[in-house]
Amino acid sequence: MDRIEAVSITRIPTDSDRWDDVLALIMRAFASMDGVVDPPSSAHHLTADTLSDKARLETGFVAVQGDRIVGCVFALERAADLYVGKFAVAPDRQGQGIGRRLMQAVEDLARSRGKAAVALQTRIELTGNHEAFARLGFRETERTAHEGYARPTSITMRKAIS
Repeated sequence: MDRIEAVSITRIPTDSDRWDDVLALIMRAFASMDGVVDPPSSAHHLTADTLSDKARLETGFVAVQGDRIVGCVFALERAADLYVGKFAVAPDRQGQGIGRRLMQAVEDLARSRGKAAVALQTRIELTGNHEAFARLGFRETERTAHEGYARPTSITMRKAIS
């Protein structure tokens, strides 16, 4: 029987040399949204350089198994909360608690910074994501539309931090 290596959750340093790996992970994890969400995901505009820039403004965490990055999340500090973005788990590692552990890292960061909540947005069409975030304690707070759309395209969800 093969030994499965443990997954560690760590902050990704701003000077990381693994931005190409993080980008590849995000693109694999977000690929299932292609042709499903309208407008298309902003992930298509990411590059290794824009992720590096993002990490200078936000706190990034990665899930690493062996030497492979299997998950990531970014958290932007706002006045009352942390805003979660580019939350991704490798498709072949989903359902193993990696996303829960990444979100726990964000919640711990929120507590350490005195924030009352963690917030995120998910697309209207991604009902599985709505359910997954609800299982993590998030509740819908509003629906918004991308520029040029008359209908709601995103759901904002929020989780109070105690």
